[in-house]
Formats: sequence, structure tokens, C-alpha cells
Amino acid sequence: MNNSLLVRFTRYFRPRLIDALRGYDRERFTTDITAGITVGVIALPLAIAFAIASGAKPEAGIFTAIIAGFIISGLGGSRVQIGGPTGAFIVIVY
Repeated sequence: MNNSLLVRFTRYFRPRLIDALRGYDRERFTTDITAGITVGVIALPLAIAFAIASGAKPEAGIFTAIIAGFIISGLGGSRVQIGGPTGAFIVIVY
């Protein structure tokens, strides 16, 4: 990778988390916590089910969902991006 291409890549690749944290206040934090708990109540059992369906231990599904959640939230490209296990993946797993 030549130098100019590397400079352009690093200029445009900036995690949206940096922009999202500007102007972050208590009200937004409260709504984000509520949304996170709601998603966790749905995503963790779904991740466990995917692990069992693929022949892995249920703990593997939990660890994967949590670690992937942090990675997706840190490197996500949009404030409204949805990341996590979805029912459509079961076709691939099964």
C-alpha cells in the first residue's frame, strides 16, 4: 500500500463512536442504557440458541455475542446500525 493511499484510508476511517460522543448528555445515556438492556434480553438467548444449534457450548454463544457487541459498537459506521445475532443466520448455522 503506497503512502498516499494509506493517508487517504486513515483520514476517512474514523469510528463513528467519536462523533456520537460529542454532546452526549445524561438523557441520552439513560435512553441508551434502556435500549442496551432491551437488546441484551433478546440477543443473549438468541446467541445461546445459535451456539447450541451449531453444536457449540452455550457459553460460546454468550461470549461471542458480548465480544462482538463491543467490536460492533466501537467500529460501527452509523448511529442507527444494528449489529448482533439475527434469525436469518440460523440457515447458515444449520
